[in-house]
Amino acid sequence: MHINIYFGNEPVILCDEIDKEINEILHHPDAMFIDEISPKAIKSMLHEIKKEEFHAGVIWHSDLEKLKETFFKNFKVIEAAGGIVQNDKKEVLFILRLGKWDLPKGKIEKNEKEAEAAVREVMEETGLSGLQLKKKIGETYHVYDEFGKHFLKISHWYHMNCSSKQVLVPQTEEHITEIKWVKTRDISEPVANTYPSIKNILSTFFDTP
Repeated sequence: MHINIYFGNEPVILCDEIDKEINEILHHPDAMFIDEISPKAIKSMLHEIKKEEFHAGVIWHSDLEKLKETFFKNFKVIEAAGGIVQNDKKEVLFILRLGKWDLPKGKIEKNEKEAEAAVREVMEETGLSGLQLKKKIGETYHVYDEFGKHFLKISHWYHMNCSSKQVLVPQTEEHITEIKWVKTRDISEPVANTYPSIKNILSTFFDTP
């Protein structure tokens, strides 16, 4: 089992086994591998990420939960929730935020459940109502810097359905400038201009490139 944590476009993969996919990554000359979870080893990985030639990092440990706990200590963890939303035509909802196609999501509020936050954020960012919550799809992880601090955002993703006969209203205060429904056969268009973490969660649900 493994999880991908994205630093911009480059992943650091935490894993408890080396499968075929990870093995192929490790053959890249600018990939880095460590098999210990000491603070020194992890700091070394985080230092390498800053280099322009960095391709990917793999950290292996037999206990993935312990590995995650140790790695996450290097960041302030923020949790968010959002949705892969489909209408009655099976089209998928995308939002354009800061020039990239994205999926609606936002920060989980205090004492709020993941699923509740996911539905609330989709409604707020798109103007949709009557959302039918289906199932949890998974999580994505990405790191960003803000105000001189290092943040790790964990986003929890849920599948939702709703009627297509609704007016879409972009939440402009969240820098959303456009919303559109995309046929599943055309999903490669927005995927070509989105974030690696979004590609990651979409690939678990659709056959995406």
